[in-house]
Amino acid sequence: MRYLTDEELAMTTRFLFLSMAIVVIQQDIQHVQKGAFKIKEPYIQLLERMNTEALTERRQLRTKMEKKRLQVMLINKNDSFSSYLFLCKGKEEKRNYFNPAIRKKVEEIVQEFMIKALSQSQSLTVANA
Repeated sequence: MRYLTDEELAMTTRFLFLSMAIVVIQQDIQHVQKGAFKIKEPYIQLLERMNTEALTERRQLRTKMEKKRLQVMLINKNDSFSSYLFLCKGKEEKRNYFNPAIRKKVEEIVQEFMIKALSQSQSLTVANA
């Protein structure tokens, strides 16, 4: 049975996949810091801008979700699927996601934040020129 509206589902799934993307970005920051890069600073700055933007969006989503009494929790995870429980005003909805589809969605979000961060840095470069 479907209890979430399209808006609520979009908000909770964005929150879920955005949270996963933040983990990926933060791990990438650590990998670059520990990696054998000759010049690390541009990569770290880009990843940190991405992280800041993603954390800001997630904070805003969390606030909206709290107001609408929405929650999402991991129920089960195996090699192929991950199951999540969506709570909406006391009602429960279980959704299963194919792990490669989750990976693709997280990758899209990381790319979205990379494009945002790069456009911001280009705007700064133009402004300082």
